[in-house]
Amino acid sequence: MPPPLVHRIVPAGVHAVPRPFRAFAVRSDEPRHAMDARAPYERVHLMQTAFLDAGSLAALAAEGRARMGETEFADVDYAATSFAELAATAPRAGDLAGSIADALRATGVLGDDPARYRANVSARIDYLGCAGAGFHNDVARHWTRCLFWILALELADVEFVMPHAGVRLALAPGDLLVFDQTMAHGLCRPRDEGQAVASSFETGDDRRQVFLTGELLLEDAEWTALGAPWLPVEEHDRRGALDLLVAEFDDRSGAIKRLRALADCMKRSTCHVDDAPR
Repeated sequence: MPPPLVHRIVPAGVHAVPRPFRAFAVRSDEPRHAMDARAPYERVHLMQTAFLDAGSLAALAAEGRARMGETEFADVDYAATSFAELAATAPRAGDLAGSIADALRATGVLGDDPARYRANVSARIDYLGCAGAGFHNDVARHWTRCLFWILALELADVEFVMPHAGVRLALAPGDLLVFDQTMAHGLCRPRDEGQAVASSFETGDDRRQVFLTGELLLEDAEWTALGAPWLPVEEHDRRGALDLLVAEFDDRSGAIKRLRALADCMKRSTCHVDDAPR
Protein backbone atom coordinates (compact mmCIF):
# COMPACT_ATOMS: atom_id res chain seq x y z
CA MET A 1 0.00 0.00 0.00
CA PRO A 2 1.43 3.44 -0.95
CA PRO A 3 2.12 5.93 1.83
CA PRO A 4 -0.66 8.42 2.60
CA LEU A 5 -1.01 11.62 0.63
CA VAL A 6 0.84 14.60 2.08
CA HIS A 7 -1.26 17.70 1.40
CA ARG A 8 0.18 21.16 1.97
CA ILE A 9 -2.01 24.28 1.64
CA VAL A 10 0.04 27.37 0.85
CA PRO A 11 -1.50 30.84 1.43
CA ALA A 12 -1.46 32.92 -1.75
CA GLY A 13 -3.62 35.88 -0.80
CA VAL A 14 -1.18 38.57 0.33
CA HIS A 15 -0.66 40.12 -3.08
CA ALA A 16 2.08 42.51 -4.15
CA VAL A 17 -0.09 44.81 -6.27
CA PRO A 18 1.68 47.59 -8.20
CA ARG A 19 0.43 51.13 -7.66
CA PRO A 20 -1.91 52.79 -8.44
CA PHE A 21 -3.88 49.54 -8.21
CA ARG A 22 -4.90 48.02 -4.88
CA ALA A 23 -6.07 44.52 -5.80
CA PHE A 24 -6.07 41.87 -8.52
CA ALA A 25 -9.11 40.55 -10.37
CA VAL A 26 -9.68 38.75 -13.65
CA ARG A 27 -12.33 39.41 -16.23
CA SER A 28 -13.47 36.84 -18.77
CA ASP A 29 -13.41 36.86 -22.56
CA GLU A 30 -16.49 34.63 -22.49
CA PRO A 31 -19.92 36.28 -22.93
CA ARG A 32 -21.05 34.39 -19.82
CA HIS A 33 -19.05 36.76 -17.59
CA ALA A 34 -18.62 39.68 -19.97
CA MET A 35 -19.41 42.30 -17.34
CA ASP A 36 -18.09 40.42 -14.31
CA ALA A 37 -14.76 39.67 -12.70
CA ARG A 38 -13.47 37.55 -9.84
CA ALA A 39 -10.60 37.85 -7.41
CA PRO A 40 -7.83 35.21 -7.59
CA TYR A 41 -8.12 32.03 -5.55
CA GLU A 42 -5.98 32.64 -2.50
CA ARG A 43 -4.46 29.20 -2.00
CA VAL A 44 -2.03 26.86 -3.72
CA HIS A 45 -2.31 23.13 -3.00
CA LEU A 46 0.80 20.95 -3.10
CA MET A 47 0.28 17.21 -2.72
CA GLN A 48 3.11 14.74 -2.46
CA THR A 49 1.73 11.62 -4.09
CA ALA A 50 3.07 8.10 -4.36
CA PHE A 51 0.68 6.41 -6.81
CA LEU A 52 3.34 6.41 -9.57
CA ASP A 53 6.48 4.33 -8.98
CA ALA A 54 9.84 5.47 -10.32
CA GLY A 55 9.57 3.26 -13.40
CA SER A 56 6.13 4.62 -14.31
CA LEU A 57 7.28 8.22 -13.82
CA ALA A 58 10.26 7.59 -16.10
CA ALA A 59 8.19 5.83 -18.78
CA LEU A 60 5.56 8.59 -18.87
CA ALA A 61 8.23 11.32 -18.95
CA ALA A 62 10.00 9.62 -21.85
CA GLU A 63 6.73 9.34 -23.79
CA GLY A 64 5.95 12.99 -23.10
CA ARG A 65 9.38 14.12 -24.28
CA ALA A 66 9.03 12.10 -27.48
CA ARG A 67 5.67 13.68 -28.27
CA MET A 68 6.67 17.26 -27.59
CA GLY A 69 10.19 17.53 -28.95
CA GLU A 70 12.72 20.11 -27.78
CA THR A 71 11.69 23.33 -26.04
CA GLU A 72 13.64 26.50 -25.38
CA PHE A 73 13.44 28.59 -22.22
CA ALA A 74 10.01 30.19 -21.70
CA ASP A 75 8.40 27.89 -24.30
CA VAL A 76 5.66 25.72 -22.82
CA ASP A 77 4.68 22.83 -25.07
CA TYR A 78 1.67 20.51 -24.86
CA ALA A 79 0.77 17.15 -26.34
CA ALA A 80 -2.71 15.69 -26.00
CA THR A 81 -2.97 12.22 -24.53
CA SER A 82 -5.58 9.97 -22.95
CA PHE A 83 -5.73 7.71 -19.94
CA ALA A 84 -5.84 4.70 -22.24
CA GLU A 85 -2.55 5.81 -23.81
CA LEU A 86 -1.06 6.53 -20.40
CA ALA A 87 -2.06 3.07 -19.18
CA ALA A 88 -0.35 1.49 -22.19
CA THR A 89 2.80 3.47 -21.47
CA ALA A 90 2.82 2.78 -17.70
CA PRO A 91 0.67 -0.30 -16.99
CA ARG A 92 1.79 -0.41 -13.36
CA ALA A 93 0.09 2.94 -12.76
CA GLY A 94 -3.32 1.23 -12.50
CA ASP A 95 -6.33 3.55 -12.46
CA LEU A 96 -4.38 6.76 -12.99
CA ALA A 97 -7.50 8.89 -13.52
CA GLY A 98 -8.91 7.63 -10.24
CA SER A 99 -5.64 8.22 -8.40
CA ILE A 100 -5.37 11.81 -9.63
CA ALA A 101 -9.05 12.48 -8.90
CA ASP A 102 -8.74 11.09 -5.36
CA ALA A 103 -5.72 13.29 -4.68
CA LEU A 104 -7.45 16.39 -6.09
CA ARG A 105 -10.48 15.70 -3.90
CA ALA A 106 -8.29 16.50 -0.89
CA THR A 107 -8.28 20.15 -2.00
CA GLY A 108 -12.07 20.46 -1.66
CA VAL A 109 -12.24 22.99 -4.51
CA LEU A 110 -15.09 21.08 -6.17
CA GLY A 111 -16.77 20.04 -2.94
CA ASP A 112 -16.64 16.44 -1.76
CA ASP A 113 -18.35 14.49 -4.56
CA PRO A 114 -15.79 12.05 -6.04
CA ALA A 115 -17.68 12.04 -9.35
CA ARG A 116 -17.02 15.78 -9.84
CA TYR A 117 -13.27 15.25 -9.63
CA ARG A 118 -13.34 12.13 -11.82
CA ALA A 119 -15.35 13.93 -14.50
CA ASN A 120 -12.99 16.93 -14.52
CA VAL A 121 -9.86 14.80 -14.66
CA SER A 122 -11.28 12.61 -17.43
CA ALA A 123 -12.31 15.59 -19.58
CA ARG A 124 -8.75 16.58 -20.51
CA ILE A 125 -5.25 15.25 -19.92
CA ASP A 126 -2.11 16.60 -21.62
CA TYR A 127 1.61 16.28 -21.42
CA LEU A 128 3.31 19.59 -20.63
CA GLY A 129 6.99 20.16 -21.27
CA CYS A 130 9.38 23.07 -20.81
CA ALA A 131 12.96 24.03 -20.06
CA GLY A 132 12.14 26.49 -17.34
CA ALA A 133 9.13 28.75 -17.72
CA GLY A 134 9.21 32.52 -17.79
CA PHE A 135 6.47 34.30 -15.88
CA HIS A 136 3.09 34.28 -17.59
CA ASN A 137 -0.55 33.59 -16.87
CA ASP A 138 -3.27 31.61 -18.66
CA VAL A 139 -6.57 33.38 -19.19
CA ALA A 140 -7.79 32.45 -22.68
CA ARG A 141 -11.26 31.12 -23.42
CA HIS A 142 -12.83 29.39 -20.40
CA TRP A 143 -9.64 29.27 -18.32
CA THR A 144 -10.76 32.15 -16.10
CA ARG A 145 -13.37 29.67 -14.77
CA CYS A 146 -10.71 27.02 -14.09
CA LEU A 147 -7.99 26.06 -11.71
CA PHE A 148 -5.07 24.17 -13.21
CA TRP A 149 -3.41 21.04 -11.90
CA ILE A 150 0.02 19.74 -12.86
CA LEU A 151 1.59 16.41 -11.92
CA ALA A 152 5.40 16.41 -12.05
CA LEU A 153 6.87 13.46 -13.95
CA GLU A 154 10.45 14.59 -14.45
CA LEU A 155 12.27 17.58 -12.95
CA ALA A 156 15.11 18.42 -10.58
CA ASP A 157 16.22 21.53 -8.71
CA VAL A 158 13.08 23.48 -9.71
CA GLU A 159 10.73 25.82 -7.86
CA PHE A 160 7.20 26.83 -8.81
CA VAL A 161 6.97 30.58 -8.23
CA MET A 162 4.04 33.02 -8.10
CA PRO A 163 5.85 36.33 -7.63
CA HIS A 164 2.82 38.50 -6.77
CA ALA A 165 1.65 36.06 -4.09
CA GLY A 166 4.99 35.34 -2.43
CA VAL A 167 4.84 31.64 -3.36
CA ARG A 168 8.01 29.61 -3.92
CA LEU A 169 7.59 25.84 -3.81
CA ALA A 170 10.25 23.23 -4.47
CA LEU A 171 8.89 20.46 -6.70
CA ALA A 172 9.82 16.80 -6.97
CA PRO A 173 8.61 13.98 -9.26
CA GLY A 174 5.18 12.82 -8.12
CA ASP A 175 4.14 16.23 -6.77
CA LEU A 176 0.64 17.35 -7.73
CA LEU A 177 0.00 21.09 -7.74
CA VAL A 178 -3.32 22.98 -7.92
CA PHE A 179 -3.24 26.74 -8.48
CA ASP A 180 -5.05 29.71 -9.98
CA GLN A 181 -3.34 30.14 -13.34
CA THR A 182 -4.68 33.68 -13.79
CA MET A 183 -1.89 34.78 -11.45
CA ALA A 184 1.60 35.07 -12.96
CA HIS A 185 3.61 31.87 -12.44
CA GLY A 186 6.84 30.33 -13.67
CA LEU A 187 9.56 27.76 -12.99
CA CYS A 188 12.85 28.91 -11.45
CA ARG A 189 16.05 27.48 -10.03
CA PRO A 190 16.26 27.90 -6.23
CA ARG A 191 19.62 29.66 -6.56
CA ASP A 192 17.98 32.39 -8.67
CA GLU A 193 15.86 33.63 -5.74
CA GLY A 194 12.48 33.72 -7.48
CA GLN A 195 13.79 34.98 -10.83
CA ALA A 196 13.24 32.98 -14.03
CA VAL A 197 16.72 33.00 -15.57
CA ALA A 198 17.15 31.58 -19.07
CA SER A 199 20.83 30.65 -18.64
CA SER A 200 19.95 28.41 -15.69
CA PHE A 201 18.03 26.09 -18.02
CA GLU A 202 20.30 26.03 -21.06
CA THR A 203 22.47 23.00 -20.30
CA GLY A 204 22.60 19.87 -18.18
CA ASP A 205 20.65 16.66 -17.91
CA ASP A 206 18.01 18.38 -15.77
CA ARG A 207 17.33 21.32 -18.10
CA ARG A 208 13.88 20.01 -19.09
CA GLN A 209 10.71 19.43 -17.06
CA VAL A 210 7.81 17.13 -17.95
CA PHE A 211 4.33 17.13 -16.39
CA LEU A 212 0.84 15.82 -16.87
CA THR A 213 -1.74 18.58 -16.70
CA GLY A 214 -5.47 19.27 -16.74
CA GLU A 215 -8.23 21.63 -15.65
CA LEU A 216 -10.72 21.88 -12.81
CA LEU A 217 -13.71 23.76 -14.24
CA LEU A 218 -15.66 25.42 -11.41
CA GLU A 219 -19.28 26.52 -11.36
CA ASP A 220 -20.13 30.01 -10.14
CA ALA A 221 -21.33 28.69 -6.77
CA GLU A 222 -18.02 26.89 -6.30
CA TRP A 223 -16.08 30.11 -6.90
CA THR A 224 -18.26 31.78 -4.30
CA ALA A 225 -17.54 28.98 -1.83
CA LEU A 226 -13.80 29.54 -2.40
CA GLY A 227 -14.15 33.23 -1.57
CA ALA A 228 -13.73 34.44 -5.16
CA PRO A 229 -17.26 35.12 -6.43
CA TRP A 230 -17.97 36.59 -9.84
CA LEU A 231 -19.06 40.20 -9.20
CA PRO A 232 -19.91 43.15 -11.47
CA VAL A 233 -16.85 44.91 -12.83
CA GLU A 234 -17.99 48.09 -11.08
CA GLU A 235 -17.35 46.45 -7.71
CA HIS A 236 -13.80 45.52 -8.69
CA ASP A 237 -13.25 48.98 -10.16
CA ARG A 238 -14.27 50.42 -6.78
CA ARG A 239 -11.65 48.18 -5.15
CA GLY A 240 -8.95 49.47 -7.50
CA ALA A 241 -8.45 46.11 -9.23
CA LEU A 242 -5.96 45.41 -11.98
CA ASP A 243 -7.39 43.11 -14.65
CA LEU A 244 -5.23 40.00 -15.00
CA LEU A 245 -6.87 39.23 -18.35
CA VAL A 246 -4.95 42.06 -20.01
CA ALA A 247 -1.81 42.23 -17.84
CA GLU A 248 1.60 41.61 -19.44
CA PHE A 249 4.47 40.23 -17.37
CA ASP A 250 8.23 40.49 -17.59
CA ASP A 251 9.20 36.86 -18.15
CA ARG A 252 12.19 37.07 -15.79
CA SER A 253 10.80 38.97 -12.78
CA GLY A 254 7.03 38.83 -13.27
CA ALA A 255 6.79 42.63 -13.08
CA ILE A 256 3.66 43.96 -14.75
CA LYS A 257 4.36 46.07 -17.81
CA ARG A 258 2.68 49.20 -19.14
CA LEU A 259 0.70 50.00 -16.01
CA ARG A 260 -0.53 53.32 -17.35
CA ALA A 261 -2.21 51.54 -20.26
CA LEU A 262 -4.24 49.50 -17.75
CA ALA A 263 -5.78 52.51 -16.00
CA ASP A 264 -9.33 51.79 -17.25
CA CYS A 265 -9.04 48.02 -17.38
CA MET A 266 -11.94 47.40 -14.99
CA LYS A 267 -14.44 49.71 -16.68
CA ARG A 268 -17.59 48.37 -18.31
CA SER A 269 -16.63 50.29 -21.45
CA THR A 270 -13.50 48.16 -21.88
CA CYS A 271 -15.24 44.79 -22.02
CA HIS A 272 -12.90 42.27 -23.69
CA VAL A 273 -15.43 39.94 -25.30
CA ASP A 274 -16.87 39.82 -28.77
CA ASP A 275 -20.42 40.77 -29.70
CA ALA A 276 -21.90 37.29 -29.24
CA PRO A 277 -25.21 37.31 -27.30
CA ARG A 278 -24.84 36.77 -23.57
